[in-house]
Amino acid sequence: MNFSQTSDILIIGGGIIGLSLARELHKKGERKIKILERGKAGQESSFAAAGILAPNAEAEKQDDFFQICTDSKNLYPNFAEQLFAETGVDIELDRSGTLYLAFSESDAAEIRHRYDWQKNAGLAIERWSAEEVRKAEPFVSPDVREALFFPDDWQVENRKLLAALQKYAELNDIEVSENAEVKNLLIEKGKVIGAETSDRKNLAEKLVLATGAWTSLIKSGENALLLPSIKPIRGQMLSFKTAKRLFSKVIYSPRGYLVPRLDGRTLIGATVEDAGFDKKVTTIGTNFLLETASEISPSLANLEISDCWAGLRPFAADGLPILGAFPEIEKLHIATAHYRNGILLAPLTAKILADKIAENLDSKYLEIFSPKRFQTR
Repeated sequence: MNFSQTSDILIIGGGIIGLSLARELHKKGERKIKILERGKAGQESSFAAAGILAPNAEAEKQDDFFQICTDSKNLYPNFAEQLFAETGVDIELDRSGTLYLAFSESDAAEIRHRYDWQKNAGLAIERWSAEEVRKAEPFVSPDVREALFFPDDWQVENRKLLAALQKYAELNDIEVSENAEVKNLLIEKGKVIGAETSDRKNLAEKLVLATGAWTSLIKSGENALLLPSIKPIRGQMLSFKTAKRLFSKVIYSPRGYLVPRLDGRTLIGATVEDAGFDKKVTTIGTNFLLETASEISPSLANLEISDCWAGLRPFAADGLPILGAFPEIEKLHIATAHYRNGILLAPLTAKILADKIAENLDSKYLEIFSPKRFQTR
């Protein structure tokens, strides 16, 4: 068994959360940062995502989770600007807003309820008639009854975001070790000292688990540490490609969503399936997505699918992210279980974890979403 050079900070997981955290730690002056990725960096759920930044469109109530999503989304304009200055990569932050369509009376009742509570809460929301929808988005189905418009819900090109973060790592000597699956944490006398892969022990002063859907597969030897249970939830998506962009905004229905890209792609998502670690694209999933696309825009039914894929979202028992330190193990932190909001929550997750790790600064979110909540049940 080989021993790698000791890192100041070892991040397990090279997806959007791990890469964002490495960048934020580097900007705070940390230099010996290493990322261990079980496969290829940025190629799991982060790559499979749609890049939607829509806390308002998806919110059922104004609670702590809604607030962390909103606070993180508000970081995106500066995040995008800084990444472009640092790497030259435009992550295509699109602030055109998001539409939520109603096609039935039950759909209309649902969006009226959402309009009422968000309007009363002082959030940015508009109620549009079918005519207003068709004027803004001519390719939307004529069956649309009404809609909500969320001007503060945006999107980002998640694959370009990953490319920017990977380029930042390359430019700043952040080591990313791929095909390095961690089997065990190394813990001595109540303190984490590193992590073990198949061929070496990777030693570190501090360690962060940004391991997404694979968190529960990591062991801690003979120690009493019990990691929170994380379940993979499969999400299938497909895309069409047209010569020009057909839609100007992200468009939701109660069954799914449509995301237009600048390059002419239209993404359709997404299924929610408890299928273990199986990432297969299925006929049932594809048919569901085609039905979703046709409901929003019947013209899409005549197009040929240009691509289809699936990713595994990390889901905790209560559906909320897990952020912060383990009180029973020194120097060990976790940032996982972002479920369907990894892209949205990446900037704020990176900030609050880096503040804690580099400067011992606390955040209310580290308390609210602490792994401690699973230890008291």
